[in-house]
Amino acid sequence: MHILIVGAGLAGVCSAWYLRTAGHTVTIIEREEAPALETSFANGGQISISHPEPWSNPAAPMTILRWLGRKDAPLLFRWPAEAARIHWGLQFLRECLPARTHRNTLAIAHLAAYSGNCLRALREANGLQYDSLSRGVLHLYFAKENYRHGETQQKVLQGLGIGARMLTPSECVDTEPSLARMETQLVGGMLGTEDESGNAQRFATELAKRCAEAGVEFLFNAHVERIVSIDNRISGVEIRQHGQHEILAADAYVVTAGSYSAPLVRPLGERLPIYPVKGYSATLQLTEPSKAPTVSLTDESRRIVCSRFGDQLRVAGTAELNGYNTELDPERCAALLNWVDTFFPNSYDPQEPHFWAGLRPTTPSNLPIIGHSRFGNLYYNTGHGTLGWTLACGSAQALADIVSGKKPQVEYPFQ
Repeated sequence: MHILIVGAGLAGVCSAWYLRTAGHTVTIIEREEAPALETSFANGGQISISHPEPWSNPAAPMTILRWLGRKDAPLLFRWPAEAARIHWGLQFLRECLPARTHRNTLAIAHLAAYSGNCLRALREANGLQYDSLSRGVLHLYFAKENYRHGETQQKVLQGLGIGARMLTPSECVDTEPSLARMETQLVGGMLGTEDESGNAQRFATELAKRCAEAGVEFLFNAHVERIVSIDNRISGVEIRQHGQHEILAADAYVVTAGSYSAPLVRPLGERLPIYPVKGYSATLQLTEPSKAPTVSLTDESRRIVCSRFGDQLRVAGTAELNGYNTELDPERCAALLNWVDTFFPNSYDPQEPHFWAGLRPTTPSNLPIIGHSRFGNLYYNTGHGTLGWTLACGSAQALADIVSGKKPQVEYPFQ
């Protein structure tokens, strides 16, 4: 079949690869001039298989209430709120029920472990280079209640066959020596032994090159005006490219447009429960590399992560619900630098931080939407939230199986 994909971020490029590998002819449309220049551009760089617990969990409502009124809160809910955000928020609260959280955690864990295997196989087969490090992700706990929760999560991970072990403060420092100055403040940590880190944008760019070599056609600077439907099928996608309008037709269509997936298909009567959650990052040029970590870190108290890319450090975090606004808030940018100054002082050039904000396509359950729409030839691979790269390869392989009429090899509630 000829498959037309909308969106060339991580989800789109990975989908293109696995669909092409399955024998399909693939065309991918992207409004930017190159792959992965929006949500996938400057994320935290983690492949975090050891963190399947969704944001929507029983502890979330009280945690959010404690953060209200704080401008530097890890989760910031901007007011006034439009109807879509309120509706999404109510769905989020429903997903915080224990039974739903348990179901969602298991689904994410299965997909994450499967995706990790897909990623490793893909990297080895194609020799992809993207500043990858396979040293795990170290979750840091600075409060006893967070550490106890980590112990509970570790048991869940062990039951699923996902590698994770609890560490004392001194073991955290042994694992990542640059944490030495924080040892007395640490309660402990958890090392996700199957986790990795790397530059997601570079990964997507390298994979896009392999896709093009395999025959995938990329149409950049192509803006989707509308998706055209007749009866219960999609008949084409109208694009605007270089000032010209054109309707592209294919046998099947895949929407991988991140946070913009929902408004794109709304005129078709499709209602995707995706809301854009803005995240921030700072990419720092290291002047004293020995003072910065090489193990990817997650600060569970502040919801901040960092990953090492050669002589650069990527620090990312915070979640802001403010519609499709991507403007940088100076206070939230400063909070990232303050974190680095606390943990790894004098390690980077303070004159050249590169700040970025992107919109995570987040569902209330944190489960991505993968599979069929109500249209016979329209499919989705979107809504991955903070786990876009963690789940990218597995989601794309599963999608390719579904489009090809096969059953995916992972337990997950596909569409």
